[in-house]
Amino acid sequence: VNIPVIENFLSNSCFLILFLTTVYYWLKIGFGGKSSFSFTGLTGYGSALCCLTLQLILRWVDSGHFPLSNLYESLIFLAWCLLLLYIYIEVSTKTLFLGVLTSPAILCLVAFTDFSLPTELQQSTPLVPALQSNWLVMHVTVMIASYAALLLGCFIAIAYLVLSKFFIKTTFVTAPLSSQNTVLRQESFLEEKQKTDIVFEKNDKNLKFLFFLDNLSYRTIGIGFCFLTLGILSGAIWANETWGNYWSWDPKETWAFITWLTFACYLHSRLVGGWTGSKPALVASFGFLVVWVCYLGVNLLGQGLHSYGFLN
Repeated sequence: VNIPVIENFLSNSCFLILFLTTVYYWLKIGFGGKSSFSFTGLTGYGSALCCLTLQLILRWVDSGHFPLSNLYESLIFLAWCLLLLYIYIEVSTKTLFLGVLTSPAILCLVAFTDFSLPTELQQSTPLVPALQSNWLVMHVTVMIASYAALLLGCFIAIAYLVLSKFFIKTTFVTAPLSSQNTVLRQESFLEEKQKTDIVFEKNDKNLKFLFFLDNLSYRTIGIGFCFLTLGILSGAIWANETWGNYWSWDPKETWAFITWLTFACYLHSRLVGGWTGSKPALVASFGFLVVWVCYLGVNLLGQGLHSYGFLN
């Protein structure tokens, strides 16, 4: 069995499926009007998830270890986690609009993984001695799952900030003053009031949707924070077994701690400070950048104990 050829077919199929799924969501929202929820988009997501699952299994069989030894495999697993999490969210909420936002984001992630990374980074390699431990599955999978939940929650918060600029409007009702008689004044006022009631009804629906996005972002980030905490703790235990100390303040560990502090501030502002809406969404938007720096940006430095995950 030529595993590389099968992997290439699966990666190309995943990209094509996600592209068609993105087009479907855009057409559904753009031209579908008030169409009811359907599982067509989820079928595309499920097919892409199956392709990534088979790709991970093939690399596992080929290498003899769980496929998380390099950047390429971790990006595949990140896309897998994002797909799985989004499928659960859409099935639970039955909201098609989220697919308009997430499908192109996951498509870009898969495209970067398959078409932008060098071929050397895409090849399966033996585990370095530091990774030859049972803690690999515990620590790395939990950390990447936390990145997926945090990135998705922050992305929803960014969508909240953008949509709130268009949805939140202040409408004033004023009766026309320059009328020839009382009848004309009453008719004009009723027409203006009727138009205003329609605006208020639309704004009420928009505000409910914004509240839904705000709450969904909060819950998703909360799940990601729990995974991040568990991942940092398991990493500290693993580091003590491998290097003899729990914390070394290398770039990866430092930025993981910065990420943890950022989202701890986010949750504290909501739970204790009572923040809702734009203020915590701004913190989450900043956290979106922090997660990417922790996950990819630090790898560009090429220094520290996590050298096996760096770009060469």
